[in-house]
Amino acid sequence: MIPMPDALFGSVRAVVAIVAVVSGSLVSPSNAAAQDANPADVASIDAIITAVYDVISGNAGERRDWDRWRSLFLAEATLSPTGPTEDGRWGRAIMTPDSYVERAGASVERTGFVEAEIGRVTEQFGNIAHVFSTYVSFRSRSDSTPFQRGINSFQLLHDGNRWWVVSVLWQAESPQYSIPSKYVGTIGDPS
Repeated sequence: MIPMPDALFGSVRAVVAIVAVVSGSLVSPSNAAAQDANPADVASIDAIITAVYDVISGNAGERRDWDRWRSLFLAEATLSPTGPTEDGRWGRAIMTPDSYVERAGASVERTGFVEAEIGRVTEQFGNIAHVFSTYVSFRSRSDSTPFQRGINSFQLLHDGNRWWVVSVLWQAESPQYSIPSKYVGTIGDPS
């Protein structure tokens, strides 16, 4: 955190000016694919989370709509699986929506990958939201036993017109980290 002189604490304008200088200024989200976003996919927190799960899911041989995928994310968005590193610590890989398609797109289409949400905890303040979305993963829509469970941590931004995925950080369930019951069950926007 950048220390702030005592004289600035009472001035909201000064704080906004400091944030703008430090961050390089605030800009509106823009994305070439944004023009193609289905308004129903980005109208609410529930809609955008549902769209992410829908577009990634499909049986083996089923093509995904990667343009729809891109339309859900800010151009600068990150996707980050987490897990243990070779040195025993915990780390993450960082991908963009495009690099996810390049790295995993062909594989999920070839082998099948279906992800379903089984719980959600949403926190929202103004135009930002954080969503813990508990998932189960299958190889096909007809599978009844998941091969994996975990939690997707979504960070979302509403730009005044629509919701955007800013980042997704996820961790698979393991013997060391089982999913607490408070993250399974309720799904949908907070009332």
